[in-house]
Amino acid sequence: MRREPTGVRDLTVRAVLFRGTRDLLPIYALYGVLFADHGLSTAQISLLLAIWSVTAFLLEVPSGAWADTVSRRLLLFLSSLLQTGCFVLWMLAPSFVGFALGFLVWGVSGALESGTFEALIYDDLVARGEPSAYARIMGWARGAQESTVLVAILAAAPLFVLGGYALVGWVSVGIGLLHALTALALPSAPVAISATAVDDLDDEPVAGPLGPHVKPGSASAGAAQTDSRGSTSSRYVSMLRTGLSEALRVRRVRRGVLLGALLYGVTAFDEYFGLLAVSGGASTSTSALLVGVTVVGSLIGSLLAGRTEVVSARTLAIALFVAGILFIAGALAVGVATGTALVWVGFAGIGIAYGIDFNAEVIAGARLQDAIEGPARATVTSVSGLLSEIVALGVFAFVAAATQWLSMSVTIALLGLVLLVAAALTPTWLPPRHVDARDRDIT
Repeated sequence: MRREPTGVRDLTVRAVLFRGTRDLLPIYALYGVLFADHGLSTAQISLLLAIWSVTAFLLEVPSGAWADTVSRRLLLFLSSLLQTGCFVLWMLAPSFVGFALGFLVWGVSGALESGTFEALIYDDLVARGEPSAYARIMGWARGAQESTVLVAILAAAPLFVLGGYALVGWVSVGIGLLHALTALALPSAPVAISATAVDDLDDEPVAGPLGPHVKPGSASAGAAQTDSRGSTSSRYVSMLRTGLSEALRVRRVRRGVLLGALLYGVTAFDEYFGLLAVSGGASTSTSALLVGVTVVGSLIGSLLAGRTEVVSARTLAIALFVAGILFIAGALAVGVATGTALVWVGFAGIGIAYGIDFNAEVIAGARLQDAIEGPARATVTSVSGLLSEIVALGVFAFVAAATQWLSMSVTIALLGLVLLVAAALTPTWLPPRHVDARDRDIT
């Protein structure tokens, strides 16, 4: 086995620290119940979540082009501070208006981070000549994120007992400030392109305003940067146009964008896991532990991504189909439970399904990064993020409407159908590994 270069190991540590502290927030386990305890209905909670998603939706692609134009590390630092500001607002103004303003700020934060972190890591690996390490690093980073979510969730119960929502909230604020410091430790990678595009520099003509096949540090890259220094706005517009063009016109990229959006967007159902647990008879503290079961699933799925990245699209589709069945059965089991045992069994099924979906999402993200060949990597990735927000909005709207007539368990179970749809689309929509630029299909 080839020994991993020191630079790649260092990058892995930084990525793990950044993603690991991002969600080390005990308030995650209780904010749904926090809203309910302050008198908000399920419909109002769904409206809050919709505000969160709409904000991210409106800023997703513009912020992606910004990340292709200015320092990605600086944007990630700003994103961290804004996320922390959300929890400050919640603690100082625990009302519908305060919660809404917090989600508005958090939405801006999410838009700045979405696509930016992935593009920074991939381009840094290309600069090191190690793009094949991307899926493994992202798997470890996502695993760290889910591990710390689990730690935060487990910590939520004793923190709540000791100091109520106030202690849970202010501890989350402190962790948010720590996360901002880890953003400053990330590398400042040059905007790069995929490894296959670099290999084909001699065979491919320059296309687009800056050229999708410009190697960092090359003469043409320097010329492009020199020509663009005079106008940041024109550089921004060029990146936005180039990224949108690739995301919409290149078949492999387009399908990868859509599949990634579906797999990630549907995870919006996790916002209702706490309410699902309570509807099954669990107490507030027990609901935090049940949510932790789902985090264990996502953790295992993320950590396995480096190994499963080589699976065929057909195998991944079968796994997603199984996930859909387990998710539906688990949610229904919680609804018919007459004791805590069946509730735990139901959440175990949901946790396994959740882990499979997370694993598939990391794989789809890695395949998408391989497929992208233009310079506007963060913009293309942000298109997928924007579409995932549309899926999330659909989830929130569906739950808000369906719970007027259906129980929480039946409503959540119906969301499992989206996993079955993803399973049906995966064989044709998952981009192949190591896409060759000369085989791109432009329609």
